[in-house]
Formats: sequence, structure tokens, C-alpha cells
Amino acid sequence: MSAASTPTLAEIRDWPATVNVPEAARAIGISKSHFFELIKRGEAPVAVLSFGARHRVVTASLVRLLEGA
Repeated sequence: MSAASTPTLAEIRDWPATVNVPEAARAIGISKSHFFELIKRGEAPVAVLSFGARHRVVTASLVRLLEGA
């Protein structure tokens, strides 16, 4: 898989428990800047863990979102 390609659901299921915002944004097909804006507004479509200015996206939440799509 190239860095710019969209990962498959099977690949996402194999990801670690949490991933960074750019990787999660790529998985759901939006820009990382848009994803950061959604997080800032409290409107992210997935579970996000925030540690100060750092954010991690819960992979299981990504899987649930994509399974419902």
C-alpha cells in the first residue's frame, strides 16, 4: 500500500488500537485539516483521545464507522 492510497477495511482492522489523525483521515477519505477542524468543534465521526494538543483516533471506532458506510 502506498502512503497516499486509501487503506482497505481489512488493513484498518490490523492497525494498532489507536492511530494518528492523518492516517485516520486517509482511511475515511477526508483531509487531515478537515479532520482536525471536526475534532476542534467536537464533531469527529469517530472516537478521539486528546492529550493536550495531541490526538489519537480509536481504530475500533474507525472500523465501526466504515462498516456502517
